[in-house]
Amino acid sequence: QVQLVESGGGLVQAGGSLRLSCAASERTFRNYAMGWFRQASGKEREFVAAITWNGDSTVYTDSVKGRFTISRDNAKITVYLQMNSLKPEDTAVYYCAADPVFQRTRADPNDMVYWGKGTLVTVSS
Repeated sequence: QVQLVESGGGLVQAGGSLRLSCAASERTFRNYAMGWFRQASGKEREFVAAITWNGDSTVYTDSVKGRFTISRDNAKITVYLQMNSLKPEDTAVYYCAADPVFQRTRADPNDMVYWGKGTLVTVSS
């Protein structure tokens, strides 16, 4: 059964913007820390951003700091990744993930064990 569904990927020119969405199927996900990961062709999956269950803390990998913003709307049970100033090296399949521990204080990528199926982002030069 699908629990996390990503959307918003597509083709964009370098310097452009995209907003990814991750919709959860159950209301319990509003109590979970969530995050975004990405995997480029031929490379390992890497952490991008994470947010605590109540949105009071976020963490980003260095390569996207100042360009990407993670946020959430718990009323819609949805997490977003706003991506600005996109670069060709941002091209990857982007995955949404969740930590299934109730209201855990931290947002740690190592806690994320639920995964969506991904959405492809392609940035052209």
